[in-house]
This record gives sequence, C-alpha cells and structure tokens, in this order.
Amino acid sequence: MGPLSARLLMQRGRPKSDRLGKIRSLDLSGLKLLSEHLDPKLLSRLKQLQELDLSNNQLETLPANLGLSHLRVLRCANNQLGDVTALCQFPQLEELSLEGNPFLTVRMISEELVASGGIQVREADVPERPPKATAAREPRAKPVALKRPDDTPLSLSPNKRVCTSSSSAHVKGSDGSQPTLEPLHFLQCHSKNNSPRDLETQLWACAFEPAWEEGQAGATSQTVATCGGEAVCVIDCQTGIVLHKYKAPGEEFFSVAWTALTVVTQAGHKKRWSVLAAAGLRGLVRLLHVRAGFCCGVIRAHKKAIATLCFSPTHETHLFTASYDKRIILWDLGVPNHDYEFQASQLLTLDTASIPLRLCPVASCPDTYLLAGCEGGCCCWDVRLDQPQKRRVCEVEFVFSEGAEAAGRRVDGLAFVNEDVVASKGNSLGTICLWSWSQTWMGRGKQSTLAVVVLARLQWSPTKLAYFSLSTCPDEGIVLCGDEEGNVWVYDVRHILTQPPPLPAAPQAPTQILKWPQPWALGQMVTKTMVNTVVANPTFTYLTALTDSNIVAIWKRQ
Repeated sequence: MGPLSARLLMQRGRPKSDRLGKIRSLDLSGLKLLSEHLDPKLLSRLKQLQELDLSNNQLETLPANLGLSHLRVLRCANNQLGDVTALCQFPQLEELSLEGNPFLTVRMISEELVASGGIQVREADVPERPPKATAAREPRAKPVALKRPDDTPLSLSPNKRVCTSSSSAHVKGSDGSQPTLEPLHFLQCHSKNNSPRDLETQLWACAFEPAWEEGQAGATSQTVATCGGEAVCVIDCQTGIVLHKYKAPGEEFFSVAWTALTVVTQAGHKKRWSVLAAAGLRGLVRLLHVRAGFCCGVIRAHKKAIATLCFSPTHETHLFTASYDKRIILWDLGVPNHDYEFQASQLLTLDTASIPLRLCPVASCPDTYLLAGCEGGCCCWDVRLDQPQKRRVCEVEFVFSEGAEAAGRRVDGLAFVNEDVVASKGNSLGTICLWSWSQTWMGRGKQSTLAVVVLARLQWSPTKLAYFSLSTCPDEGIVLCGDEEGNVWVYDVRHILTQPPPLPAAPQAPTQILKWPQPWALGQMVTKTMVNTVVANPTFTYLTALTDSNIVAIWKRQ
C-alpha cells in the first residue's frame, strides 16, 4: 500500500460524500499501512472525523499533527506501535483500542495519558440523591488501570479503558481444582465529561444480554450493560469495546434490565430485537433500542427515584419497577409498532412498608408471587393478574432469625440459586443466607410473618456497610457478592444443596475470593476499592464487577 489518497478516503469513509470535511467515520484497517503513509496534510482535511480505524496495519508510530480535534474513537489494534505520545492531540478521545501491539504496556499508556492532562472536569450541579446514593462510605483511593506484575507487553486500551489479556487475578480457594478467573479489562466508560480523572462516578448495576436465538435457551451473549452516573454502556466482554453508550443529562441511572420483543416491520416481516430498560433518579424508565442506538420510549413510572427494575421471566413485555415512593408497579410495555413506539399500561401497584431494593419473581411460580428485598426486610406479593384487586399490600414478611430484632432488617441482596433455594443478604452481619422457598411457604397457613427454613449460611465480609448486591448463576450453582475491600466472593453451593441434613451450623467458606489486582492508576499506586455489584453470565464464562470508583472490571473463566 502506498500513500493515502483523497479518493481512497472518500471510498472508505462514512457517510458517503465527495467532500472529506463531511466524513465522520473512516475505516483504514487491513491496508498494510506504514507510519509514513499517514499524510497529516491530507488527514487534517477530515474536519468532522469522529471515528478512525487503523487496525491490522504495520504502524510503528502515529504522526503528532493529524489535526483530528473531534476524534472520539481510535482503533489501532494489531500494529507495531512502540509509543503513544501522539495521543495528547485528541482531546475528545473516548475509546481507544491498542490490542495486539507487542511493544506497549499499560504503564506506558497510563503515564502518557496523565502527562497529556486529559480533559478538565467541570462538576455539574448534582441533584440530591436518594438514600441508596448517599450511603455512608469511608473515603478511599481509587483505581483506574491494571499494571501487570511482570510489566510484559499486553493488549490494551485508553484513558477510558485499560485491558489485559493474560494477567491472572489473585485467586484463593479451598479447592485447587477450581477454574481460574483472569482479568480481561478495566474500563472507565461512565466518566463525567469523559474525563479520565473522574474516579467518583458511582456505578450501580449491570446485566448480561440474554441470547435470544432459537435453540440457545439459557445461554447468553458476551454483551453486558452497565449503568452509573448519566450513562448506560453496552460492552463486549471479550474485546472490552464499548459498543453503545447512551447519556441522559441530569439523570443518575440505578438499574438496567433486558428483554427481547417481536416487532412487525412495514413490509410485514416479524423481527426479534433486544430492548434494554434503564431507570434511576428521575423516576423515568427509558427503553433503549441498543442495536439502533436510540431511546425508543420513556415511561413516567414514579414521582421518586427508581431503585431497581426487572422483567418477568415468562412475559417479555411485563416490567416491574420499584421506587423510593414505596411502590412496586407492574407495567405492560405492549408490542411496539413498526416505528418502535410503545404504549405502556399499568397492570398492578404493590405497596411496600419500606423502600424496595431488590426484585425477584419466585422461580417456580413467577406469575404468582414476587419477592422483594426492602429496607425493612423481605416481603412477598401475589401478582396474579386474574385477581380483581389491582392495588395490593404485602402478603407475607419473612423473618430470618428468632428474637425481638428478627423483623425489620434490611435485605439488600436477593436471588434464586435454583427453582427452590433463595440467597439473601443483609439480615445478619457477615453471612449470606440460603433458604428454601417451598419449605418456608408450606408452613404459611394464614400467617403474615414467616420464619424462613434456612438450608445453609455462607461466610461473607463482616462489614456494616450496605447495598452490596449479590447475584447467582443457577445453571452453575454459583453465588457471587462483592465487598468493601474490592474482593469478589465466589461460592459454588452445589455440594451444599445436595448434602443431606443436618448441614453444618458454621457458615460455609467461599470457594474462591478474587482479590482486586494491584493497580497502576493514572501514574499513582492505590490500595483498594469497593465492589458494589457482581454479575456473571449463566454459563459463568464472564464476570463483571462494578466499583465505587467508576471502574467496570471484567474477568473471564479460563
């Protein structure tokens, strides 16, 4: 390949135009380009260029005067780059891919980005946060990137993201045969004003996109949605690339949930597409068409902040929203028309005595009962739609131990491990409780308060801090939870659930604890961070953890 020409740029640029100044995206990958082929005089004519792909070439360096002041995405994977001093010329850069450049290390990248100064942070006026966002937590240093222990070359990314392809996580487990979880990427994709120095934006929730293709029931893709601050990001876990980013100024997103809907096109064809629901501080539910990259509907669901939401596992258009107004509402989004427009309707209103934090349809009968972990405990509602009453109160409150203080304890973690066993957290310090739904419900009678039938307790952090969300992988028998020290606690509970009674009285130790890797953060060492949320896909191939320091961490099982 020789020097670039204006004709080639117009052929490979988008949108199609006979003027270089109108091109916004340019694909120059796989052309065997050398560094001297990048003519700054020619490329500087791309005044509106926002995305540039230079992957799979033979570049050793980037010219320092390309003049691409609006560039937001730069892909330079699989080249021969040996330094990144030219990155400082891209003040608007949000996403950078440098995988497969054998002469680069994370430390080189992070130090150069610090030296470039990044983007100045202008703090916007932040609306008052509800209790979830103001939980007292001790100040701490914040990590942004990972420095490999041996400082060997690695696959990488930007001021927004640092990723690693072969650095092992610090894992300790009671069983040496347990699979190894290795860190792939550490992303900073929710920053205010896209600043690499924003280590304060709180990340709250994440959810893996299910694989909706026929014949893949129970499988998932490697795509995960994360939310925090004013942004929702959709990330490819394998590559670490932020596929889509949606921003809503003035919002703070607390929860995301996926569903798949069938729409009929103008030509009369049926099409299946993924919809991502996102909600938070403003009480609105935004329905995002992820592949098309736009918001196709907004539900004004509550007058106060929405703490969490979830879709029904049996009805793809049914969405539960739980708010700080102490109400849980079941919505029917309806089937969107060919213009992707929704006509949502309200089906049920469930009143709560305290703020609902987690929602969990009962696995064995999701159309009949809904569990919720609340500030005041764990409650259950009848959600059958064939009943006449459309506004309902809690039918049963669950109690986790005997004594006067047994009721009224916060439950901030709640998920089914299988069709019957529930994992819950928050009702007692330092433990996660595994209890049987069927055995507990069998003893109900007409009682409004029920003591749960505990199957086992899992040893967890003794912290008094709250709102560390747990999750499960039912197909793998896995329970996951983060903590205040940046650890990820992993429990394989299959042996516990199959063990005949009586079970050991002492809490069961975790199978593994993933220790937060010793990071190199923007030129300075940091010691710890808090992991608020941990979610894995059902096959336990990828694990995503969110921190209080604006970091999305992704591990992969080897």
